[in-house]
Amino acid sequence: MTRTIALLAAMTATLLMAGCQRETGPDPLKLTGKMFVFNYRLAYATYMITLSKLEPVPEGSIVVATFENPAGGEPLTLTRKLFAKLEKVVLESPDITCVKKERPYAVTIEVKGPAGQALQTIETTVTSDIDQDMMPAKALVEGPAYDKNPAVFRDGKAPEHFETAKCPT
Repeated sequence: MTRTIALLAAMTATLLMAGCQRETGPDPLKLTGKMFVFNYRLAYATYMITLSKLEPVPEGSIVVATFENPAGGEPLTLTRKLFAKLEKVVLESPDITCVKKERPYAVTIEVKGPAGQALQTIETTVTSDIDQDMMPAKALVEGPAYDKNPAVFRDGKAPEHFETAKCPT
């Protein structure tokens, strides 16, 4: 009898502990796109990451993206709130410089629940097919009407050669 009670107690304890374990379900987001965006009119570049929502996330969840800084130094971070009704998530980094052709740059995307708990981590790289030195050094336009930038277009005329972006060495 004692042996049966001990066996039942052990089985109950095992079932209770199994019920306390966090079950990992499907990831809530799927990486659907990654690239560099070069805006030659405004002379800046950014990372652009797109994600699709596969599973619902708890209200108050966020996504934190960490981008390798092509110019060196500290990584760039971006935090966005995840909204329940939006099926797509678009992450655009702060402006970057010194992007080199065919060099992979690291990106980490963390999905965090309302209490800060990790729900998912995505690690990837983004590679450009052009160097950033193809970009103009200064914005070609300014203002909401995209007026010609007087620092580039002297007397309204285009220079013979546009100065291109340089990466500090």
